[in-house]
Amino acid sequence: MKPVYSIVAPVYNEVKVLPEFYERVRKVMQDTHAEWELIMVNDGSRDGSLDAMLSLAAQDSHVKVINFARNFGHQVAVTAGIDYATGDAVILIDTDLQDPPEVIADLIAKWKESYEVVYAIRTKREGETPFKLFTAKVFYRFIYRITDVDIPLDTGDFRLMDERVANVLRQMREHNRFIRGMTSWVGFKQTGVGYIRKPRKAGETKYSLKKMLSFAADAITSFSFFPLQIMVYMSGFLGVMAVIAGIVISILRLAFGAEFFGGQATTIVLLLLLSSFQMFFLFIIGQYVARIYDETRGRPLYVVASTSGFVQPPAQHEPTNKPPYTVAMTVGFDGQEHG
Repeated sequence: MKPVYSIVAPVYNEVKVLPEFYERVRKVMQDTHAEWELIMVNDGSRDGSLDAMLSLAAQDSHVKVINFARNFGHQVAVTAGIDYATGDAVILIDTDLQDPPEVIADLIAKWKESYEVVYAIRTKREGETPFKLFTAKVFYRFIYRITDVDIPLDTGDFRLMDERVANVLRQMREHNRFIRGMTSWVGFKQTGVGYIRKPRKAGETKYSLKKMLSFAADAITSFSFFPLQIMVYMSGFLGVMAVIAGIVISILRLAFGAEFFGGQATTIVLLLLLSSFQMFFLFIIGQYVARIYDETRGRPLYVVASTSGFVQPPAQHEPTNKPPYTVAMTVGFDGQEHG
C-alpha cells in the first residue's frame, strides 16, 4: 500500500541519537493512523550509524535506508530522500532532535487544510552560541532582501511538502542546492508553523564555519545576482570618487603649489585599493563560473552504494541525456537482494 507520509531524514554520524529519533517518529506517525515510511539517508557516516539504521529497518518495515557511496552533503542527502519517497506528503527532518519530531503533527494538520508546503519557523533557538544566533539572523535577513524569491525568515529544511511540490523538486537537478529556497521558488500554497528548536541531544554540529560559508554561497548564487549587480554600483561610486579626487587635488595644487600631493605614495595607495576591488569582484565572477562548470559536467548528484527496505528503485529523475545514479543493491522486505 502506498504510504501517505514519507519522512526523509539525512544521517551523518548520529548513531547516539538514532534510537530515540526513531521511537519519537514512530509514536507520532502511529497517532496519525495512516500509512508512512521513514527514509534514512546515510551520508557517508563513519560511527556505526549505518548498522544502527539497518537494524531498525530489520525490526520495522516502515524504515528504509539509502546508503551513499561516500559523503555527498546534507542537501544532496535530502534530495535523495525526496527522490525515493513515494508518499502523498514528504516531510524533511534532521535526526539530531533539535527539530522535535512531535512538530510533525502540526505540519500534517496544516497540510490537511490544503496547504502544499508547510515550513517550521524557529521562534526560539535553545542551546546555541551567541555567534551562531547572530550569524543565522543576519544570513536569513540578508537572503530575504537580495533575492526575488520569498524565502521565509528563520526557517530551515524542516518542512512538509505535498507530492506535487516534491515532483517539481525532483526535476530540479542543480548541484549547488538550497532546498529551502527551492521549495519557496516552486510556489504553491504555503504557510508556517512555529516551534522551539531544542539543543542537540548528542554529538556535535556537522556545520563547521567553512561549511556554513559554503552553504551561504550556494544560497546566494542560486537565487540572486546581487553580488554581480553590486559591481555596477561600486564602479560608479569609484568613478565619481575619482572625478572628485581629481578636482580636489587640482585645486589644492593650484592653491599650495605643485609640490602638494607630490610623489608616488598616493598613486600606489590608489592602485592597491583599485586592485583589491578588482580581485574581489573577479572572485565573485569566478564563483558563478565555477557553478556553471559544475552543472555542465553532467555528473549525477549522488551515488548509492546500497538500499534496504525498498521493493524497487525509484523512478528515474535525472535528465535523459545524463547517466543515472547507481543503485548497487536493494534489499527488499523479504530479505532478498534485488538488482
